[in-house]
Amino acid sequence: MNHANSPVQGFDTAPGTCPLTCKSMVEQLARNVEEVFPWELIDELEANPDLLLLDVRCPPEFDQARIEGSINVPRGVLEMAVDYGYEETEPLLVESRKRRIVLICRSGNRSVLAAHTMSLMGYTDVASLRTGIRGWNDYEQPLYDRGGQRLHLDAADALLEARIPAEKLGPPAST
Repeated sequence: MNHANSPVQGFDTAPGTCPLTCKSMVEQLARNVEEVFPWELIDELEANPDLLLLDVRCPPEFDQARIEGSINVPRGVLEMAVDYGYEETEPLLVESRKRRIVLICRSGNRSVLAAHTMSLMGYTDVASLRTGIRGWNDYEQPLYDRGGQRLHLDAADALLEARIPAEKLGPPAST
């Protein structure tokens, strides 16, 4: 339920509460963003050679492990990359507003946020890879490094593993 007095329009937040966390925002946006699983993406790639794979991870992440044929535009510059007139402009993306685009990140969170943003900016056929590149690797699909070398599944697992230091986990929950 969207509260009329919500401090954040379009999101389900109760007045007087912390409006959103990253997790709650992704969960709510995912309700309105198409998500595809790795096995569905495989079928789409076979059926649609014009499909554009857009990886929104940071360049170092992209360099370590990527799906073959994907392009990299970090989520932090996405709004400028999909519009003319900026240093970050990616003409291929600007001209692909009606093209099928599947967004990719490590776990499927950033790609949901990016797909939502692109929909707001006039893109009509965007989807997020549910489970992200980690799910792609778990489904034993090929990943490649910056030099085009195929990564062994275990090596890719190690690169894609979440490493959250204790100080970034937050305070312990009170009981």
